[in-house]
Amino acid sequence: MIKSRLTSKAQTTIPQAVRTALNLQDGDEIQYDLEGDRAILRKAWRAPADDPFSAFVEWDTEADRKAYAGL
Repeated sequence: MIKSRLTSKAQTTIPQAVRTALNLQDGDEIQYDLEGDRAILRKAWRAPADDPFSAFVEWDTEADRKAYAGL
């Protein structure tokens, strides 16, 4: 189990092991998915800047990306 501490300003440091596992770099965005009493942290997927459908975030889930990957 990997832990980090929350500061009085509601900030935390993402532990190195997590940054490495998610391949997080400076400027990357992270996404929090809430499932009951759990929060799942993941590297946010970024659509290419020239993608006209990048504004349709309601279809931006891992399941959607897998389903439409071959199209």
